[in-house]
Amino acid sequence: MPPQTVVVGPADAHALSEPLFARLRELEEGTAEYSYVRNTLVELNMWVVRQAARRFRPSAEIHDDVLQVGTVGLIKAINRFDPTRGFEFEAFAVPTVAGEIKRFFRDTTWAVRVPRRLKDCRALLREQAVAFEQREGRAPTVAELVERTGLAEDEVVDGLRAAEGYGTVSLDAPAEAGADGLTLADRLGGDDPALGRTDDLVTVAPLVAALPERERTLLAMRYLQDMTQSQIGVELGISQMHVSRLLTRTLATLRSALADRA
Repeated sequence: MPPQTVVVGPADAHALSEPLFARLRELEEGTAEYSYVRNTLVELNMWVVRQAARRFRPSAEIHDDVLQVGTVGLIKAINRFDPTRGFEFEAFAVPTVAGEIKRFFRDTTWAVRVPRRLKDCRALLREQAVAFEQREGRAPTVAELVERTGLAEDEVVDGLRAAEGYGTVSLDAPAEAGADGLTLADRLGGDDPALGRTDDLVTVAPLVAALPERERTLLAMRYLQDMTQSQIGVELGISQMHVSRLLTRTLATLRSALADRA
């Protein structure tokens, strides 16, 4: 028969831990018996880690990592706990365990790297914002966060902006709740070819304005009105071949003027 895991409640864990802490103080650190007693204390008090982890609501992907980090905090608390000072172990361990978990979230779960100062600001702002929303039923303003946190207005603004780097959304995610099947990537804008011609138009405009009126009319009919050379010839009373020569000469003049400006 495989061994069965015995679930111990907080009250029983407290009662069983007291003699073990007394025994741990009598043992030399590094011995096999010391490790055995400490490991037993870790198993008995894992409920502290699980309870602390629930406060942070970790996602399924990092739940095990949070428990592992919390266990490191529990071991640190066990190593430092002195039962002769009259403190309850649970009260002593919770801040240490929670601190390790907070550092884990602060240092490893941000999607965008931001300075630690802004991470700390974000944590403080989130705590105060949640408390405010629960009490007032609305999100706090920047001024109200300044009043409640003691931070400067610039620090509050930077902290709120930094919070946007905590998580990311995949470009393959749906653009909105609809049936069109479009993703965020489908809604991203592209380069407008017309914008690339802006500099050219600004540069060419004074050169065109300096041309004789007939050449300007010829260019307008060909490139603005999209007329063929034959249609232009009929309109001006000249042959299509003459129109072609005029266009070639006019465009060569513009190219030469552009080359002189380069």
